[in-house]
Amino acid sequence: MRVSINISNICKSLKNSIRRFPVTIAVSTILVIMLILLLEKGHTFEPSLREMLLRVDMIIALGIPLSACIRFIYEKRNINKKLHRILGYIFGAIALVIYYFLFLNEINWINVARYIGVSIFLYLAFFYIPWINRKEGYEYYIIDVLTSFFVTVVYSFVLFIGIVIILFTIVQLFDVMLPDNLVLYAFLIIAGIFALSLFLARIPEIHKEYHEEQYPKVLRILLLYIVIPLITAYTIILYVYFIKIIITANWPQGLVSHLVLWYSVLSGAVIFFITPILKDNKLALRFKSLFPKFILPILAMMFVAMWIRINAYGITESRYYGFVLGIWVLGIMLYFSLKKKTKNIVIPVSLSIVALISVFGPLSGFSISKLNQNNRLESILERNQMLEGDIIQPNKNVSYEDKEEISMILQYFNTRHSLDDVKYLPDDFAINNIEAVLGFPFTVKYIAQTDYFYYHSEPRARDIIDVKEYDYFIDSLSLMDGSTEFEGISISYNSNNHEFRILRKDKVLFDGNLKTYANGILDEYGAQKGKFDNLLNQEDATFIDENNSVKMKLIITSLSGRKGGVDNDNSIEHMEFYMFIKLK
Repeated sequence: MRVSINISNICKSLKNSIRRFPVTIAVSTILVIMLILLLEKGHTFEPSLREMLLRVDMIIALGIPLSACIRFIYEKRNINKKLHRILGYIFGAIALVIYYFLFLNEINWINVARYIGVSIFLYLAFFYIPWINRKEGYEYYIIDVLTSFFVTVVYSFVLFIGIVIILFTIVQLFDVMLPDNLVLYAFLIIAGIFALSLFLARIPEIHKEYHEEQYPKVLRILLLYIVIPLITAYTIILYVYFIKIIITANWPQGLVSHLVLWYSVLSGAVIFFITPILKDNKLALRFKSLFPKFILPILAMMFVAMWIRINAYGITESRYYGFVLGIWVLGIMLYFSLKKKTKNIVIPVSLSIVALISVFGPLSGFSISKLNQNNRLESILERNQMLEGDIIQPNKNVSYEDKEEISMILQYFNTRHSLDDVKYLPDDFAINNIEAVLGFPFTVKYIAQTDYFYYHSEPRARDIIDVKEYDYFIDSLSLMDGSTEFEGISISYNSNNHEFRILRKDKVLFDGNLKTYANGILDEYGAQKGKFDNLLNQEDATFIDENNSVKMKLIITSLSGRKGGVDNDNSIEHMEFYMFIKLK
């Protein structure tokens, strides 16, 4: 009886969800259908058509949070006229079409970054639109929404696992061949239609009041007695490290900025969620009042680490986003430190604005990064007397460090943007004619000294192997533990130094290094670069060796590492092989 009641309640919730968010669920359903179509028939489409359908799917996916936000706006303003609502959704659709042609005309990393920024803005707006111009209770509303989300995830996961078990049982019991992607399609339908509908059904009504709500006991224990003590301990560790770098004058770089940044974001979230219990809990009140002040010196240390990195290599998009997120965290902590009565809705609203600014306009990561790298290039060219007006003058006597800097700047534009964005370069400039324009070849220390390689044998070449002269066959995968034994014979292989040894009792039958054979492949394939690409021909990868005790045939099937490392010695990082052995 209880099961039927629960199922009935779920059905009623789904019905209410369709009534309240019909456009959002319709858009999500269309997205699921489009994704299934792309997965089912995509391999038969031309690449350009596949990419176009993928871009269309991305736009439809944006329509999910956008339509939900439009619905919230109507509820917030008590707009009930059907015509007005239809016009709102039409304007939303027009905005998506415009976005498609202006900012998603192709799939590249800039367009994807902008898409992520817009998605973050819309999903954050989904969380704060219902509470604009309202005073207390926002934290309870977010807890309510997040609880609904996690409940939806659990329900959907159980439903998905149940369907997978049913399909598996049908296949095993009835020997039925089901479509290969049926499980994936089930996942898409559950996640895109069932889960979304159930989640939206559990979203509180926009005018629901939160007065003297019961704060979740589990969340209270988690935050007050687990998370806050951990954050406090982490803060102490960072302060000890802060004192250490002041004493040693060895300022941090790289990793420390990321550790501080994400810890600060987590701490801001904790302050958000403990706000409702500040009045009746001294620990929460003390943490809220003291932590934003104590974290300021640590944030200063983080910005020093970021500046050292930026000063050395300039601003790139990844450094820009880290720096901007740090500025946002600093602003939030200053807001908590200086203002007595705070409104936590400032957190998602400000973050959504930052997300948009960081991907559009003159303050975006793309604009700032290109400007900074151009300024760095101009400074280096002027320092080496390579500029006359707006024309570059070749100079082969540039220091190695400056050659490397210039090369990396040009490589950045070539891979991330376009060489057309670089000032002073001729219109027809390409990265491979850098020497003709600048007077020196492309110079990158790391690439010049080490060159990654990966070769593997062509499957067709491994179909037939002559084994008539040999007694034993060994696959290198069977030597992953270092050695194997059979019939009194012990065979060992050290994957670190590639030493290979065969023993009979205590007598050494063979002792050699397989790196010698790998180097032979590298010498031959390096001299004929481009002919073989990364495919190994079986004949080139087969080696026969013998002594008075044993005859061996070695076939290398996979080889990777770096060429020209220390002392110009190849570094073999991974090697797989077949070994055929005949004992004399």
